[in-house]
Amino acid sequence: MATTPLFTLTTDFGTQDFYAGALKGALLRHCPEARLVDISHSIKAFDIVQAAFVVQHAYPEFPEGTIHLIGVNCVYDAQFRFVAARHKGHFFIAPDNGVLTLLFEHLADTDVRELPLAESGHFPVKNVFAAAAAHLGSGQAFELLGKPAGPLLHRISLQPVLLPGRIRGTVIHIDNFENAVINIRRDVLEKAANNRTFSLYFKRNDPITLLGNNYCEVPVGEPLCLFNSAGFLEIAINMGRAASLLGLKVEDVVEVVFD
Repeated sequence: MATTPLFTLTTDFGTQDFYAGALKGALLRHCPEARLVDISHSIKAFDIVQAAFVVQHAYPEFPEGTIHLIGVNCVYDAQFRFVAARHKGHFFIAPDNGVLTLLFEHLADTDVRELPLAESGHFPVKNVFAAAAAHLGSGQAFELLGKPAGPLLHRISLQPVLLPGRIRGTVIHIDNFENAVINIRRDVLEKAANNRTFSLYFKRNDPITLLGNNYCEVPVGEPLCLFNSAGFLEIAINMGRAASLLGLKVEDVVEVVFD
């Protein structure tokens, strides 16, 4: 018995307009038996870096065969195109604007297809996504979606810089609780630390020296750093909004200095 197709949606459409609802309607019109799961419709407008971060840490929790739709920065010009990709048993439908190269370090040429052009109109993503999702949801071959896409628009993700006695990182995401996520993973920091303690410097704030396991390890209103569930270093305030209170924003530089 065929399984029910599962689609996830990540967009910068918001929820106050008709765009997210129209996309869902088109998906259900093409594939009435589909299950739709919203990852987020609150990606900042045109922010493919945030979109890649959110999808990257959400999609592995879904079963293989899930079809992930990424509708972010769908700006239309003469060269604009949509593509489909497959990776580790999952499918991704997105604009070719760099979001897929932020998501994945490498995609084989055989795993990326260019989707047919949409008819002209203000909101072509709706029909392009619905047609491709219905194709995959009905079990048709990935290769029949379209011609090989060739090279994708490439965006390089920001990586931490390892220096003698320190790591220079960057704030890459501010979450809904205003925790500031830094592009330093646990394994990178632990290898560089080599069992040394460290101080975390940022802006003109006092350095943070406590690496906790839980927000409540400090009194309410006090800052700390910890590794979040995605394995990234994070600046937080217990029961507070770290980004606002500490003046942090995306692309701010932070430094881990080892003692």
